[in-house]
Amino acid sequence: MDPAALTWLLDTDPALRWQVERDLADAPEDVWRATRARVATEGFGARLLALQDDDGQWAGGAYFPVGFTGPEPADGDGQPWTATTWSLNDLREWGVDASVLGDTAERLARSSRWEYDDLPYWDGEVDACINAYTLANGAWLGADVSGLGRWFVEHRQPDGGWNCEWVEGSTRSSFHSTLNAVRGLLWHEVATGGSDELRAARHAGEEYLLERRLLHRLSTGDLVGPWATHLAYPFRWVYSALKALDHLRAASLHDGTPPDPRCAEAVESVRAARRPDGTWVQERRHAGRAWFEVDVPPGEPSPWLTFHAARVLRWWDDAA
Repeated sequence: MDPAALTWLLDTDPALRWQVERDLADAPEDVWRATRARVATEGFGARLLALQDDDGQWAGGAYFPVGFTGPEPADGDGQPWTATTWSLNDLREWGVDASVLGDTAERLARSSRWEYDDLPYWDGEVDACINAYTLANGAWLGADVSGLGRWFVEHRQPDGGWNCEWVEGSTRSSFHSTLNAVRGLLWHEVATGGSDELRAARHAGEEYLLERRLLHRLSTGDLVGPWATHLAYPFRWVYSALKALDHLRAASLHDGTPPDPRCAEAVESVRAARRPDGTWVQERRHAGRAWFEVDVPPGEPSPWLTFHAARVLRWWDDAA
């Protein structure tokens, strides 16, 4: 990538810097591992760890902060991103070692219940996206989430993916739900070794997205929605072609398979958004309260989007 852009990316919080060192700068393993170890004691990681409640939760709730009843004026049409599940997602994806969180898994098993039907935290609930996050976070922290693994096999739609609206009667998969599901399944597989059954479910979900070239409705060929090509970080639960490509890159490297040619159009949509200086711009930010912001406002060059996009293009172009 552009040398100036790489230098810019290296001058970031340890949560991002170690990934840049590993995946773009080709730093020796001892270098990026040393940076990764700093995430728990410096910057974003240290700030978020310090906000954990005594009972193991964040903001007093599983998916929403305690007492949350609906969108607040500061959130617009969004939701808060401060509760336990979102905080664990961030720490996991920033590379914090599970040992730093001590007995968090046990504390959550004792004290955290889902807002839906007061269900135990590590058992999950009915939402495919929430269960995917919980599957990944449980595998990372060493909780028993084997029941959640079976849930994904049992609740896959006939077309190969998942839909959080299945409980309302939907029988067709959703781009959003399917991507979140396969991401959770891959995290679980990498952490635990997975199983042939869960691996097959993941591959089926990935095939659902690839059949649609990551962008289009299978029935009409139309763009599935304007959100498909939006560039926004943090990704949250929302689907985007970049988020899908980021997952398929990780799955390809894990499985030892080349990039699927059906990714080509999505890859070029990401490439087309690159600015002459080698950066990508934050186009929007998903509404909702956060503990603190980790990326730039809309309209500014985004270190996180630039990292993810450059990493995807490197994977694709190297294979070609």
